[in-house]
Amino acid sequence: MKVLYLPLDERPCNYIYPQMIALSNKEIQLNIPNLDILPKKKTPAIFENIEQFLLENVLDQDALVISLDMLLYGGLIPSRLHQLDVDHLKTRLEILKKLKQLKPDLKIYAFECIMRCPQYNSSEEEPDYYEEYGYALFKKKYLQNKQERMSLDGKEEQEFNTLEIPQDILDDYELRRQTNCQMNQLTLEYLKDGILDFLVIPQDDSSPFGYTAIDQKKILEKIKEDHLEFKTMVYPGADEVGLSLMTRAYNEYCQRTPKIYPFYASVLGPSIVPLYEDRPMLESLKSHILVTGARLTHDANQADMILAVNCPGKVMQESFDKNKDVSYSSYRNLMNFVLQIQSFIQEDKDVALVDSAYANGGDLELIHYLDELDLLDSLKGYAGWNTNCNSTGTVLAQGQLGHDATANTIYHLIEDVFYQAKVRLQVIENDLVELGLSYYDFKDQQDEVEKRIGEALLKEYCKLNVSHKYPIKHIEVSMPWKRMFEIGVKFK
Repeated sequence: MKVLYLPLDERPCNYIYPQMIALSNKEIQLNIPNLDILPKKKTPAIFENIEQFLLENVLDQDALVISLDMLLYGGLIPSRLHQLDVDHLKTRLEILKKLKQLKPDLKIYAFECIMRCPQYNSSEEEPDYYEEYGYALFKKKYLQNKQERMSLDGKEEQEFNTLEIPQDILDDYELRRQTNCQMNQLTLEYLKDGILDFLVIPQDDSSPFGYTAIDQKKILEKIKEDHLEFKTMVYPGADEVGLSLMTRAYNEYCQRTPKIYPFYASVLGPSIVPLYEDRPMLESLKSHILVTGARLTHDANQADMILAVNCPGKVMQESFDKNKDVSYSSYRNLMNFVLQIQSFIQEDKDVALVDSAYANGGDLELIHYLDELDLLDSLKGYAGWNTNCNSTGTVLAQGQLGHDATANTIYHLIEDVFYQAKVRLQVIENDLVELGLSYYDFKDQQDEVEKRIGEALLKEYCKLNVSHKYPIKHIEVSMPWKRMFEIGVKFK
């Protein structure tokens, strides 16, 4: 199967992960653009280059998985910064019609984010004024929307009345949101007309009130009005959606509907609302299973894949929090969870593992247990990066598509567990201080920072028993957005 793939942006999770998963399946040929035509964080990709890539490569492809944020705005971050008007964006969207004309039997699986509204002051991924007015932009609309739908308490009323935002900033921000929301709705017309075969509209950093919730309501109303419920999905996520749609494309191409049986590490796990998300874990999981073209089953014996979900006992923390909440042990029996994984593997069942006990990193204790029982290289997929939905989508894709997941499991052990949960904080607190650097500013010493991270990661990996079976001599680290948050990894 040949898949043309236009990613959300140039970060490893959007550029490397799809290639890793495709390489683990000999039946998938992935055609993805070279990095040099993709965006550079806030600098958008040039539309003409993207257009040329699509038109030149579409004829012999079976499916197109396409980020419309990349097509329309030049990437995820540029979608929050652009000054493009709706008429201009409409002409860009029309390339989808050209692609269908060139290749009428091409299946197009698209995704287009609802523009996020972070609840903090930072311009790193937002307009410059977000450095000073980010929280105010979020909170003012949050409280206004809550007041309209429910009511505010005295403290909220007081804050609402004291938040001030310059009118020119408010106008700029709201015009862009309005433009992006109009494009979301226009994309639904393309779905209705059959130009798109399936559409995902993910929410990046969700909140129950405010701008994102308002836009979501408009989109859901149009989906219902046009009876598109079975051709589109709206749920929390972003960086993993391309993987999910690649999985759906493959499942539909092969005319198969895998059955997934999930089980959780704690009784409360299915009902816990993870950090950075707006709904219980099980509700998100239902969406992530359905979007791949698979189905949830309650019978492990009928399942094509067992999905083990490592979750908190009661409340979720960041992986790097130094004081772990007691409910991680009192409300969760991790040993029982691991032994259940072992039992399923011993029964020759395919087991993939979503490591969502913490946000922004894997569970070191879990990995220790799995390594002790020699189970890590028996997993059909593993991830524990960023948000619960990011990890869930990644694992469901790897588990359904991958014929051999070992290399990708090792990759995620290095990045998700050792980097995100341990090494990142060590480097921030020690190496960056020693070198006189900061989280977002490596000055002229990025190579040195990457070298130190690679050495620390190799040291951690070599502590695992599985490292003797799959030895690594060198880990090369890259930091495409020149910050500590995420890395790319190559090892040999």
